[in-house]
Amino acid sequence: MNSPLITKRLERFAVCILTLLTGFITFAQETAPKVEVTTTTTKTEEWYANPVYIIIGAILFIVLIAVLMRGGRSSSRD
Repeated sequence: MNSPLITKRLERFAVCILTLLTGFITFAQETAPKVEVTTTTTKTEEWYANPVYIIIGAILFIVLIAVLMRGGRSSSRD
């Protein structure tokens, strides 16, 4: 008879049904609950984040390097 043909069609039908059910299960997942986030900010500034201190530090660093480089030379030329 047509037993292999019927078996093949039943397998295809079963695969289609399983695919359809898998899609239903996937889309039937519960949605995530709505989460509300509140943030509070405070205006605090650290001293090392202030640009004035960075500029003063850079100037002092340059002066220190200049003094150290000049300190190696003698001031009198005899």
